[in-house]
Amino acid sequence: MGAVTIRDIAKRYDAVEVLKGVSIDITDGEFLVLVGPSGCGKSTLLRMIAGLEEITDGTIAIDGEVINDLAPKDRDIAMVFQSYALYPHMTVRRNMEYALRLKGMDRGERERRVARAADILGLTDYLDRMPKQLSGGQRQRVAMGRAIVRDPKVYLFDEPLSNLDAKLRVQMRFEIKQNHARLSTTTVYVTHDQVEAMTMADRIVVMNKGRIEQIGRPLELYDNPANLFVAGFIGSPAMNMIEGDVSGDIFTTADGTQMQLGAIGADAEGRTVLGVRPESFELDPDGIAVEVLGIEPTGAESQILVRLGGEEVVVVLRERLFVQPGEFIHITPVASAINLFDARSGLRISPDRPIANHKLGVHV
Repeated sequence: MGAVTIRDIAKRYDAVEVLKGVSIDITDGEFLVLVGPSGCGKSTLLRMIAGLEEITDGTIAIDGEVINDLAPKDRDIAMVFQSYALYPHMTVRRNMEYALRLKGMDRGERERRVARAADILGLTDYLDRMPKQLSGGQRQRVAMGRAIVRDPKVYLFDEPLSNLDAKLRVQMRFEIKQNHARLSTTTVYVTHDQVEAMTMADRIVVMNKGRIEQIGRPLELYDNPANLFVAGFIGSPAMNMIEGDVSGDIFTTADGTQMQLGAIGADAEGRTVLGVRPESFELDPDGIAVEVLGIEPTGAESQILVRLGGEEVVVVLRERLFVQPGEFIHITPVASAINLFDARSGLRISPDRPIANHKLGVHV
């Protein structure tokens, strides 16, 4: 079992408050991702779970046992770092079994655990190599293997893929999730990459300036962001934000462009920010005429920068559209995909959309 309970955690360095009353319940076997911009406190929180940072206020418990005062070695956790942190003078085998040697585990059990981890990670043929003889992806697998052999209650990952190239990051994301499915061990994973968070997490914790902005399943955060920060952080390209005024069911931008909101605008009135994702536009001969500022065809889709309501807006279309800057196209936002936010507070005011057939760990 590896349920983690985080209650009212605060971290201060003199007068600087890095974490401000953070509370999270992590269920046994869950893959939870902490995401947010640099400096939001996500790595500090992970290090506090690991025992590498002291807790100023609040408690952290694993399976009901408060671990605030336990040494890192007594917390039954294993951590994988961004820098791999391999011992360069030891073989892969020795790197993976080193912590087990320190615990005094007998040789037979050490060999069994190393062989199992090597088989899971595809490292069996590399056990007698030195770290310098491995690629970046293989070194990261060794770092993961060193954690797996300990068979802990909780795995902690601190931006483990940030040193890898784009193609290898995609491969390693798949492998980490595949290994989690095999091991079913509680995992807390820190990243600043929201795509990584969306593709890996059972649930995502979005952090900003030491606070939690929203906790939810990936598609819940994508479709129903709680505020402007989450709306702008989750999704690539980011959600378009257009400021204007709502009267009745009509949204009017600064330059007079109008969009009909229908039922989604029932709770909005006055100064409002309309959010719409780039892929939630459709070509429509009767739609809004927008000037093309630039176009990036990728083959599978066309990413177009246009001017709408006085704002630069990104539109992603599945069609291969052949237009030039300065030309006009006609588009309409999908009404059911529109998000409305209060312009002053930044909080969402449009109703939540149901996420059909979406269970914990199953992304549809």
